[in-house]
Amino acid sequence: MKCSFQHTVTVRVRYGETDQMGYCYYGNYASYFEVGRVEAMRSLGMSYRQLEDEGVMLPVSHFEVDYFKPALYDDALEVTTAITELKGPRLLFEYTIHNEKGEKLCFGKTTLVFVSKDTMRPISPPTNFVELIEKFQHA
Repeated sequence: MKCSFQHTVTVRVRYGETDQMGYCYYGNYASYFEVGRVEAMRSLGMSYRQLEDEGVMLPVSHFEVDYFKPALYDDALEVTTAITELKGPRLLFEYTIHNEKGEKLCFGKTTLVFVSKDTMRPISPPTNFVELIEKFQHA
């Protein structure tokens, strides 16, 4: 199922996330994507905690990112997270990060897989999650 849900959250680059040049260390973008993903899910109406309480985990099975410009210390970053597709047990996300000047800093994608907390094997997404996503379904 193709989906068009989007959510934006602001994160600030902390001093400890930068290198000696004041550039945000590239590995921190994965954390920014996670913040975006968690807050997007929460705004959709389903928190990670709720899924875990229901015995469902969502590990990342794929991660990719393209960097265009560096984020700098103390920059406020707009992390826009889109849920683009629910494909069997896989949930696909896309992320775009812009700085305060509106410059596109990076674009990334992740794939998460719904798995049973007990067996760690893929499962179908919970019905209540599918119902939330269906509101943003498109062809």
